[in-house]
Amino acid sequence: MGRYRPPAPPASPYITREGFDRLKSEEKDLWLRRREVVKHLSAAAAEGDRSENAEYIYRKKQLREMDRRIRYLQKRLPELRIVEHSPEDRARVFFGAWVTLEGLQGESCSYRIVGSDEFDPARNWISVDSPMARALLKRAIDDVVAVRLPDGMAEYEIVEIRY
Repeated sequence: MGRYRPPAPPASPYITREGFDRLKSEEKDLWLRRREVVKHLSAAAAEGDRSENAEYIYRKKQLREMDRRIRYLQKRLPELRIVEHSPEDRARVFFGAWVTLEGLQGESCSYRIVGSDEFDPARNWISVDSPMARALLKRAIDDVVAVRLPDGMAEYEIVEIRY
């Protein structure tokens, strides 16, 4: 039996200006750090036997990971579409919105809907492609949304929307 998995659906191309600037900065920093890694790699390669040279093996791995990320950014950045303006209907949930939700038991949480390349659970930023964001999009204050979570269905009421 094969281990075939169908390809994942493409991520949405939307991103905020600050997210785009952060990715561009990351790409620039990677190119600068890559120069240092190449210097260290060539010094380690000059030491002789490469099969047992831990420094050489480590630097090759580091360079490979950096090149993979650089390739990804070079491919992804031209595809991205920056969303810089707020929507005309600010009473509904769209990309870039901060949404405050209240659960049925009274617990409250707040999320910002951002692009798939900039989501950050520590900052309560969720991807526009996530089930939660898909359930929230185009909804208004006082709407009740049902979301399928890993531990079952949950219902939330939209309490506040801000941009």
